[in-house]
Formats: sequence, structure tokens, C-alpha cells
Amino acid sequence: MHDNSSKIPVTGDPLTDILRGLRLDGAEYGRCELREPWGVSFAAGTAARFHYIGNRNCWLLQPDGEWVELEAGDAVLLPRGGAHSLASAPGVPTSPIERHEVEEVCRDVYCMKNEGRRPATLLFCATMHFNIDRLHPLLGMMPDVMRAQELEVYEPGIPHLLEAMAREVTMVRVGSGGILARLADVLAATVIRSWVERGCGDSAGWIGAVRDRDIGRVLAAIHLSPESDWTVESLARVMGASRSGFAERFAEIVGQPPLKYVTQVRMHQARQWLERDRMRISVIAARLGYESEASFSRAFKRVIGEPPSRFRGSEAASLDQGEATGPAAVRRLRPGISPAG
Repeated sequence: MHDNSSKIPVTGDPLTDILRGLRLDGAEYGRCELREPWGVSFAAGTAARFHYIGNRNCWLLQPDGEWVELEAGDAVLLPRGGAHSLASAPGVPTSPIERHEVEEVCRDVYCMKNEGRRPATLLFCATMHFNIDRLHPLLGMMPDVMRAQELEVYEPGIPHLLEAMAREVTMVRVGSGGILARLADVLAATVIRSWVERGCGDSAGWIGAVRDRDIGRVLAAIHLSPESDWTVESLARVMGASRSGFAERFAEIVGQPPLKYVTQVRMHQARQWLERDRMRISVIAARLGYESEASFSRAFKRVIGEPPSRFRGSEAASLDQGEATGPAAVRRLRPGISPAG
């Protein structure tokens, strides 16, 4: 295993240290021109969903089943990719996104249109993959839907990002798809940061543990370097406490023994390596310090509930129903679509 001395948090704010590594790893984007009446549904998946409303208000059917109106110029992030729909009005019949034909504008940027004579609603939609496991406590605490306009008063940069997206989405210019994609990345990250800085909506639970003066430093160190050779003694040194005092306080605040928490973080990281990086099971086992692939597989199944081989099959097998609904998945499911260039 790796030495952990270089991964001890340095900012003095454990939550900030954990979030330093949060980023979007891969995304697919789509510019949609939809004429009324229209409705598009998005199945639940492991990736986050992002929608920017370029013009003309539309409606969002949230994962909780409630319709809310979205104004032109607003953006929404569904960090856990819950099932939802976008429509020109509540109750309009919707069809799954994968049934719509798209054309590839450039790498990972697609365009979708429907027929009709009425003015089109312009949308910019994205499927975003975070670099952390979907069971990470931070993702679990996020609300189903995060609206950019609701955070404008706390984050002065959001209006400028929305204005920039508004300009790009209405113009058909060289490179506009790529610029929109980058703006979407920044806006999504800004929305999450603003939510975190305002207290994450709740100071209890995992966030409360991270913000504990003593335990937070330990949690940050574990999350920053899950492959390190963590022991109760080494974690106690990070906290600056005795072995017994640390173990008791950790269990009291976090709700489980420290090494059990370390194992959970490691297995969540292992699933990321399997799904995202297609890493070999034997390599992951060695990287996490297990003596054999079998012992690692037992620990993985105990925490995740399924063997690691389940997450390293063929690319098609690794896509769940939710992940197979993005624009790129449409292109895979409908091979007759010809890319635009």
C-alpha cells in the first residue's frame, strides 16, 4: 500500500479537502430543439443529469412525482440521476430519450430535434459522471434536484454563467457545442459548491462528522487516500489521540468502527476503478493491499453486495438501464443514425 503521509489534509477544513478531488469524469451533451407539444423522459441511472432551459418555459416532473415549472435561463442538476421528465406542459405524453434520433455534432456533443411548426424550446442537456462512487455520503445527502436560480443570491458567478449559456444555446456557431459543454461543467460544479458552503442543507449525519474538529481530519485523510495502509494506530496519529480514545470517539460520531469505514471507502473506490477505469480485479486487490484476489472479492461482495466481476463485464453489460439513455447511448441503440461530422 501507499504511504499516507502526503495525503493528510492541509487546508484546515476537512470538507474542503474532500471536495478538492470532486470533478466530472466524462460527460455527454445534447442540444435539443423541441416544438410543442413535446415530452422527454429520463430513466433513473447512476450518472448525474443536467438541463439548461435556453428559451420558452417548460416543466420538470421531479423524481418525487411533482411537476415544477422551469423558467427560460434556468438550469437544474439532478446529482443522483433520479427518474424525471421534461415537457412543454404537465401531463403531455413523454417518450424515453433513447427513442429520439440524434446526430453527432462533435465528440460527445449531439443534437436532437422533432417535427412541427411552432417555435422551438431550446434545451441543453448533459449526462455527467462524477469521479466518486454513487454511494459516496456526499452524493447521498444532495437533494434530488438542485436549481441554479435558487442559488444565485449566494453565488454571484451563477448569473454570469447562465447568461453565457443563453448566448451560446441560441446561436449556431462554430464551437458552440464545446463551449456550452465547458460552461455546463463549471455551472454544475458551482451549484454543488454553493450548496456545500451553505451547510449542505443539514449539519447532521456524515456532514456533521466531517465538520467535527477531530474526526473530520481523519475522514478527509481516508477519502483522499483510501489505498493507504490505514490502521487504527495511524488514523489515531492523524487525529493526534491515543488508539483507544480515537477508536471510541470515531465510533461515537461516525456510527461505526474506523476500519469498517475504511473498508467501505476502499470498496466504493474499487467499484469506481472497475466501472470507470476497467481495471483488472487482481490489480485492484494488490493496490488495496489484499494478499489475494479471493480475499479482496470477499470483502467487495460483503460491502457492495455483488462480486467485483459483476462490474467488469462487457461495456454493454456494465451499463444499467439509466446509463443507457444518454445521447451516446441513443447512437449505440440506433446504429442507423449517421453522425453529422
